[in-house]
Amino acid sequence: MFMMETDCNPMELANNTGFEEDSDYRDFEGTDVKDMRLEAEAVVNDVLFAVSNMFVSKTLPCAEDVAYINVETRERNRYCLELTEAGLRVVAYDFDQTDDRLQTPYHETVYSLLDSLSPAYREVFGNALLQRLEALKKESQS
Repeated sequence: MFMMETDCNPMELANNTGFEEDSDYRDFEGTDVKDMRLEAEAVVNDVLFAVSNMFVSKTLPCAEDVAYINVETRERNRYCLELTEAGLRVVAYDFDQTDDRLQTPYHETVYSLLDSLSPAYREVFGNALLQRLEALKKESQS
């Protein structure tokens, strides 16, 4: 099994678009305020290819400082993740739930968090990275 921990999304290697080009973020240019719902949507878009299901919660409240993301790993485990300035952490073992008794560590990136939760995520992510690197190598040899 291919094991790795990375803070790189292999899909970003293919299209290195600038932050300012994304229309969802244009309204926030030049401000320090982050809308966590937009951040959560970006997180989902980055790793959806490597999990069974992932979406921003429509039941739990999103605000400037917090958003909740539901994720189902390829192993069929369900989690509710909290996204804040501190990072991401598991807050429940089901969709649209929070458990105040659960004390899980924060992860700086979604890649690190999913790497710790899902061996299948690690494998899919690693394979996608290898495929992209092979494609880049072929392009450079052309």
